Amino acid sequence: MNSYTSALKHLIKNKISIKDEKISINNSLNRVSSSDIVSSVNYPSSDNTAFDGYAINSRETNSLNIKNPKKFKIIKTLAAGDNPYIKKIPKYSAIEVMTGAIVQKPFDTIIPVEKAELLVNKSKSKYLILKNKFKKNEFIRPAGSDFKKGDKIIKKGQFINSNHILALKTLGIEKIFVKRKIKIVFYPTGNEISNSKKIPNWKIRNSNTNYLDSFTKNLPITFIVKKILRDKDNQIFKKEISKNMKSKSDLIITSGAVSAGKFDFIPSIIKQFKLKSMFKGVNIRPGKPVMFAKFNNNMCFFGLPGNPISSAACFRFFVLPHIFKSLGTVSEKPIIAKLRYKFQKKKNFTRFIKGKLIFTKKGEVEFEVNKGQESYKIGSFTKSNAWGVFKDGVSNFKKGTRIDCYSLSGINEFLLD
Repeated sequence: MNSYTSALKHLIKNKISIKDEKISINNSLNRVSSSDIVSSVNYPSSDNTAFDGYAINSRETNSLNIKNPKKFKIIKTLAAGDNPYIKKIPKYSAIEVMTGAIVQKPFDTIIPVEKAELLVNKSKSKYLILKNKFKKNEFIRPAGSDFKKGDKIIKKGQFINSNHILALKTLGIEKIFVKRKIKIVFYPTGNEISNSKKIPNWKIRNSNTNYLDSFTKNLPITFIVKKILRDKDNQIFKKEISKNMKSKSDLIITSGAVSAGKFDFIPSIIKQFKLKSMFKGVNIRPGKPVMFAKFNNNMCFFGLPGNPISSAACFRFFVLPHIFKSLGTVSEKPIIAKLRYKFQKKKNFTRFIKGKLIFTKKGEVEFEVNKGQESYKIGSFTKSNAWGVFKDGVSNFKKGTRIDCYSLSGINEFLLD
């Protein structure tokens, strides 16, 4: 049986090919950039003022002191968005400026309004009284000080978030190339599964479908839910696979019917197709019966176990890494946390554990294992904020042992190398 590490390597070798598409930045949230995105302009586009105040030419203050003050006539008022052009600028002139107003030569420094000394003469002309030398570029936001033309905004393989959209819009970038959304077709299985509101005690609600559907909402995925496959729907499933091949689906995923029971028909149907690669069963808990196959075209298959937490864990730790590798994203980085209490497991299994990341008073990150780790128990999952991964090869984990932890959502900690 495969180890989790060898199964991941297998998935990476069998990633699917995803084409690029050009989209509006208005639709780019949580999509994956298929190329580096660079700025075509400088930002700010021109020098502008960081404060309300008065713009002057600093060179005209070189000889000033308390004994030798000078009056600078205020010739114009400029607000952010005003045209800064002035036809004629006499010597010893000043401009009243509001924050964000463009500052052009010969003006090159700002005197904040609270530090300014003003004089109004009989003709109601306004003057700025200066009694000392001022440095160049005081309280000026230089052109290109945030982004210069050619600066990289987003790296290839990076998830686009609202922060990026702010930058793209500011820089006038309206369309970008991203990886196409991955099309997943999902089939819940089992006679016991029901979509009804009221069910008898021998049925269970179709919760895996709703969980995975909601899980994928913030991911670059189109998630299509199909009718429940019943225990004798093996031939229907075979026809559905053929249909999905023709419609160029990227992934088929099932939940349930992948173990070794009498009605677990999924593996036998998958094996009837020409496959490039396949594995079934991994030394993990929960989710040991998980199955993967790549068909002779670009499409792949994941068979998830039916128990809710097994299904959730296998989607998080098998399907998601496969999707992100196919999209060309950067490597996922775990959160390293100290184990709050000792933990014991079977040596040859990797365990995906529901738990909580906690910050101590000293600022350290600890992971606490929740009670109720059985794959059918959902209560402990609702109290979790992370998965703890206890690797194979070790049975006893002492208090304080550092382990890898991952967010429940999968997207939050995709950090750039």
